[in-house]
Amino acid sequence: MNKNLFRLQCPIPKFDFDIITLAHGSGGLLTGELLESGVFNLLKNEKLDKRHDGAFLNINGDIAFSTDSFVISPIFFPGGDIGELSVNGTVNDVAMCGAVPQYLSLSLILEEGLPIKDFWDILVSIKYAAQKAGVEIVTGDTKVVERGKGDKIFINTTGIGKIHHKANIDIKNIKKGDKIIVSNNIATHGTAILSVREGLEFETNMISDTRCLNHLTLMLLDKFGHDIHFFRDPTRSGIAGTLNEIASGMNLGIMLNNENIPIDSQVKAACEILGLDPLYSANEGIFMAFVSESIANYVVDLLKKSEDAKNAAIIAEVVDDHHGQVLITNPLGGRSVVQMPVGEQLPRIC
Repeated sequence: MNKNLFRLQCPIPKFDFDIITLAHGSGGLLTGELLESGVFNLLKNEKLDKRHDGAFLNINGDIAFSTDSFVISPIFFPGGDIGELSVNGTVNDVAMCGAVPQYLSLSLILEEGLPIKDFWDILVSIKYAAQKAGVEIVTGDTKVVERGKGDKIFINTTGIGKIHHKANIDIKNIKKGDKIIVSNNIATHGTAILSVREGLEFETNMISDTRCLNHLTLMLLDKFGHDIHFFRDPTRSGIAGTLNEIASGMNLGIMLNNENIPIDSQVKAACEILGLDPLYSANEGIFMAFVSESIANYVVDLLKKSEDAKNAAIIAEVVDDHHGQVLITNPLGGRSVVQMPVGEQLPRIC
C-alpha cells in the first residue's frame, strides 16, 4: 500500500495535550493515554496486547539478535522519518546475519515539547515499515526528558529472527575470487539528509533510500544458499568504510571497480557540490553480498527484477593481494588505496 494512503487510514486520535509533557513519562494518567491511544492501539498485535514488561516468544532454532539506536537529525527528511528508519535499520541488521526478522522491541525517548502530531506521524511510519517488513512490535518502553535535554525524539529498536536454513553467513567463508555485489545506487541517503540540513534544492526530488532489505536477502538465500558467503549493509561509513572493515578481518584484499559502482547522476553531482565522497556517504537501503564467482551474474539478474534493487551491480572482487586493504581502479587503469574513514563525514545520519 502507498505510504500516503496508509497514513489516511491512521487518523490521529484525540489527546488531552498538543505536546509531550514531563507528565507523559510519569507512569500516570497521561502515560496511559499516550500508550493506549497511541502505541498500543496503533501497533496492536496479540503479543503486544498482553501489556507485559516483556514479550513471550516461541522461536525454534538458531536466532539472530541485533539492537540499534537512532538519533537522526532532522527527524523528518525526504523519503522517510526517524520512525521508518528505526524499523528498517534493525530489520536490515538482522537480515544481514542471514536471518528472517520476526519481532522488534521499540523504545522511545521523547523530549518535552515534542508536538503530539509529530509523535503520531512517527508511530504511523513505524507501523507502516513494520508491516512492509513483515515484523511485529512486541515490547518496548517510553521515557520523557526535560526540554533541552534531548532532541525531539530518540528511538532504540531491537530485533530478533530465525536463521535461514540455507544461510551460512560468516566472514570466514569469504574466499579469493568472490564477487561483491551492491544491491542498488550508493550515497542516496547521506546526500538527501545533508541537502536538507544545508537548505539546498536540486532539480530532482532527492530522497532517502531507507527501506527494508529482508525480502531481498531471503530471496537470495532461498535460491543460492551457501554460495552467499557474506552480507553487510553499508550504512554510516558508506561502502568504503564497510569494505575496509571487512578486509581488515581477513587475509585477503578487495579490488573495487570504480566504473561499476552504481550512483544516480543527480546524487553524484550533489556530492560534488556538498564536498562529499560518495564512497563514504551513508546508505540506508542497500546491501553488499559476497558471493561465489559462479553465481554472481545470476544474483545480479535476480536482484534487478525487484524495484528495490534495479541498479544492482558487481562492484568488486576478493583477491589474494594487498591483504587487509581495499584498492580501487581509476579510468586510466591505475589503482589507489581506499582508506578507512578517520572522522565522521556526516554526523547523526541515522
